[in-house]
Amino acid sequence: MNRPTVVLALCNHKGGTGKTTTALNLGAAIGMLNIKTLLIDLDPQGFLTRMVDVPEPHPAKSALSLYNPRLKKGELEPIEVSTFDLIPASRHMTKWMKRFTKPTDHLWIRESLRHYDGYDLIILDTAAAVTVYCMGALVATTHVVIPVTPEIQPVYGASSAFNSVAIVRKTLNPGLKSPFFLITQADGRKTEHRSYAKYLRDKYGAQVLKNVIRTNSALAKSYKGGRSVFHDDPRARGARDYANAAHEILGILGLSPADP
Repeated sequence: MNRPTVVLALCNHKGGTGKTTTALNLGAAIGMLNIKTLLIDLDPQGFLTRMVDVPEPHPAKSALSLYNPRLKKGELEPIEVSTFDLIPASRHMTKWMKRFTKPTDHLWIRESLRHYDGYDLIILDTAAAVTVYCMGALVATTHVVIPVTPEIQPVYGASSAFNSVAIVRKTLNPGLKSPFFLITQADGRKTEHRSYAKYLRDKYGAQVLKNVIRTNSALAKSYKGGRSVFHDDPRARGARDYANAAHEILGILGLSPADP
């Protein structure tokens, strides 16, 4: 008997926090553990799609099709990328976003994900804005991780995302759990980073993950060619950080490679 699919959304209402880098490297790390993982790029700008070198897809072959009420199982096939699969974004998502104005439009992703029950984990990468795609991701998931660089603007954006989760839980998704924060791009030499990391832990306590993604050159290199940090140097600090974060997140999600 297959275990139920777990859905995880990555969200921060401020850009530049390493959210898409986190999606890529968490997907790579978890996929290497033989946990069948699907990443869905719900950012109309398609950063994740470009990072893994997937060309601009036809709209019908992109995440936009998750909003098609006539979508059938097997009709939107994910693309195999290294240790995970991907449903890419399309630039047409920006144009269509203006047409999704009904309250029920927030429900389409949740409904469409029923077609992907063969995966152990689905990771939803969202844009750094409150869009119908971001809200749809929060409605579709039970778990949220907020990547946050320990600086004033990213922390503000993370707090805003935290509040968005609370609103969605009250109105559209009572099964949505309180989000976790993953500190990214942290530089322990900077007083500002140490101060804001402490602020987050003081304010949110155990909701801040123990593991931290430190700033390092290996993560910058991983952008090239869509390769994860594990391809270039699996012993690099960035690889170790994301491997440790993945292990901690899997524990929260209740997923294990040893599960049947």
